[in-house]
Amino acid sequence: MARQLSKYSADLLQAQTPQQRKSNQKFAKDNTAKMGKPEGALKKKQQNFKSPVSPIWLVLLAFVVFGGLIFELISRIFFR
Repeated sequence: MARQLSKYSADLLQAQTPQQRKSNQKFAKDNTAKMGKPEGALKKKQQNFKSPVSPIWLVLLAFVVFGGLIFELISRIFFR
């Protein structure tokens, strides 16, 4: 006998979006591959470090700091 959902709980269910469906399938595939293997045998994925600041902002910051420093040195040397 199949379990039937009440009217209230049936209203709470939503259809999956294609993105959710794809993510769920990937998760299920990864879990299926892990079945029966000890934790030590499973390789952990190494995530590459990604800086929270983009290179453009770093260049801009370096330009402001070092440009100001160079400008100050030039003005002190030539315009005493």
